[in-house]
Amino acid sequence: MIFYPKTYKIRPASDNRDWLIQKGRQALSHPIPHITDAPAPLSEGGPHDYYSNGDYWWPDPASPNGLPYIRRDGETNPDNFNRHRELLRGMREDVVFLTCAYDFTRDEVFAARAAKILKEFFLDQETRMNPSLTFAQAIPGICSGRGIGIIDTLHLADIPFAVRKLPVSPHMTAAILEGLRDWFRQYLHWMFTSQNGLDEMNTENNHSVCFFMQAAAFSLFTEQEDSIRFCREQFQNVLLKQMAPDGSFPRELARTKPYNYSLFITDNLVSLCHMLSSPENDLWEYETKEGCSIKKAIDFIIPYVLDKSAWPYPPDVMHFDAFPIRYSFLLFAGCRLGKREWISFFQSLPFESSDEEARRNLAVCQPLLWM
Repeated sequence: MIFYPKTYKIRPASDNRDWLIQKGRQALSHPIPHITDAPAPLSEGGPHDYYSNGDYWWPDPASPNGLPYIRRDGETNPDNFNRHRELLRGMREDVVFLTCAYDFTRDEVFAARAAKILKEFFLDQETRMNPSLTFAQAIPGICSGRGIGIIDTLHLADIPFAVRKLPVSPHMTAAILEGLRDWFRQYLHWMFTSQNGLDEMNTENNHSVCFFMQAAAFSLFTEQEDSIRFCREQFQNVLLKQMAPDGSFPRELARTKPYNYSLFITDNLVSLCHMLSSPENDLWEYETKEGCSIKKAIDFIIPYVLDKSAWPYPPDVMHFDAFPIRYSFLLFAGCRLGKREWISFFQSLPFESSDEEARRNLAVCQPLLWM
């Protein structure tokens, strides 16, 4: 894996070591999740194909069978099929917590379990997930899958950074490691060449940011220099230009959950900046000719993170009270830019949110693995 040297004004340090070890111990007893554990009745794919429904789509009350579904922005339909999302995120969390526990203790029981989970979820023929998202965020009565469904694998961006810590263990065998690289190589190829991938790549909101956040992580993991260069160019020449002169993101502010979406896009843009910054290409200092920069994005949102009561826009229609949470950008930017107040605020927040929407929106589970 390619991992560029990082420069920090404040050295990153764990504030939750004991809790992470405890979470690792709990993960030892969790059943290993597989996509194949949960057949999706409405999916046009097979048992190894990931499937989900669009969040904000509901049965049409004016239609006898509810079809086609209609959109209600910001209002999550609790009856949608979400089981594959839950399994994927559960896999991510268990692997991350086991890896953190192993990193702290060097107890091989944690590494053995993490390697077994990864092998079964991604590689074993009976239980593997196919490296594509053709059927993600389907809308009953309208389509069998959409490009914006690629945001569902945002949580997989954690996997390369967890795997980076495991090769010192004999349980992370060369066969498993190369198998994982091959899976992510195939998935990255699908992202860049499928119609769903091309649609998602070219959106002009948080979805394209999340596309390239994933693509960068997978490109670094599979050591694909051309893809890394392309992701960096997109950050500089396309993604930053979603920003208004004041550092806000107008398309996110126009949503029915402007606070959540503004935090979400900033968090993922900062993660992308953190990953792709190198001594030769310091994206923290990059500024477009229009004056857009990652620092400006942070400067816009940080006052409303530290003091939510100052938020001057409408409150989110759902889950407004659940935010802010332990967004990785507070730690990445706080350490890189020397902002101790941001780090202290990050550390003051609960280690884990009890709100399902908030947990789902957290792209980076444990940012220290990325540092």
